Amino acid sequence: MIIRRRLTAGVGILLATLTAGLGSALPAAAGETPTQASPKVELVLDVSGSMRTRDIDGQSRMTAAKQAFNEVLDAVPEQVELGIRTLGADYPGNDRKVGCKDTKQLYPVGPLDRTEAKTAVATLAPTGWTPIGPALLGAADDLEGGDSTRRIVLISDGEDTCGPLDPCEVARDIAARGIHLVIDTLGLVPNAKIREQLTCIAEATGGTYTAVQHADQLSGRVKQLVDRAAEPVITPVATEGADRCSTAPQLKAGLYTDRERFGEHRWYRVDVEPGQELRASVSVSADRAVNNDYGVLLRAVTVHGREIVRGSESGTGRTDAISSGLRYPKPEQDDTDDGDKPAAETVCLQVSNSFSAPASVKTTPGMPVELTVDLVDAPDDAADVAAFGLGHGWWLLGVLVLTGLVAGLLTGWISRWRIAVWRTN
Repeated sequence: MIIRRRLTAGVGILLATLTAGLGSALPAAAGETPTQASPKVELVLDVSGSMRTRDIDGQSRMTAAKQAFNEVLDAVPEQVELGIRTLGADYPGNDRKVGCKDTKQLYPVGPLDRTEAKTAVATLAPTGWTPIGPALLGAADDLEGGDSTRRIVLISDGEDTCGPLDPCEVARDIAARGIHLVIDTLGLVPNAKIREQLTCIAEATGGTYTAVQHADQLSGRVKQLVDRAAEPVITPVATEGADRCSTAPQLKAGLYTDRERFGEHRWYRVDVEPGQELRASVSVSADRAVNNDYGVLLRAVTVHGREIVRGSESGTGRTDAISSGLRYPKPEQDDTDDGDKPAAETVCLQVSNSFSAPASVKTTPGMPVELTVDLVDAPDDAADVAAFGLGHGWWLLGVLVLTGLVAGLLTGWISRWRIAVWRTN
């Protein structure tokens, strides 16, 4: 009897121990794969009276916006929580105080019911004022809470009509909250004042401004911005390039931001180990009025000044940003006689631009520059296209050269044969 009781007690203790162990192990296992918070996006649409204007592909701005919203709602990624806010949609009167409070959330931020959201958008009609500042404050409140990425996409055809509440100051205040909320703006009218205000709003939070004049451009750009919200966020590191390589900042793989004046050269340094490939790209944003001809140059240079490889891009007309990139693979090297690994090579990156602007445009601060540096394993094949700096079309160049050589030999042989036959006859 005593033995049986001891056995029962032992089994009970063992079961209790296993249960406690499992109970403590399960939360730990669950903690290894935390659920990522869903990104949040709120579309803020201007529904003021000016949206009746028919200048977008022969239809009104409001009709084009509704069409774009329907296409965007069909394409929203499943993981994105989306909401819609309007401004100037309800009050048609002349009372400024009332008109400047005319902003409301049309569809709450959360899992998307596409049918319900489309029905809500279909009821909109151009009505009142343009309270952009109050609408941005309301949208920021709509997106509060959680650690997910947050983005406001503002679509408007005019300036804010509810001063002295400056939308630029509102955007700066939102940025100062430290909630990592980005505001992107889209302008439906190519007007200098509208562009200036919407650009200021976007820049205050690290967003972008886009001028839109066609319905397909509007839907395409909004889709792109909504998709971008679902992508992993990389916070760029602010850096300051030098005027020469010897004093340039040392960069590692990552994303960097800087500012560059018109026609300026900026230098940065990257150490490339044997067996690594340097991949670098640069984008320069035209955040103000510029002249039509422009270009950007990215060069990889040795510390002694010899150019290794370059990437350049140029254009004419109007652009919001221009980009270029390059690749530089460094072959593997044998260890030294002392058994030490070969030293890394310091590569100097030069970023230059050929933007210019009318005399009335301020040149300070410089234009935003975004520089991406990546270091990956170099290709095993030494004949990789980047090793020659010929790009992906090198094989076509080789085929053309070979074809020309063969064609020349055949033509010469046929000509000599015909002359020989003519002489014989």
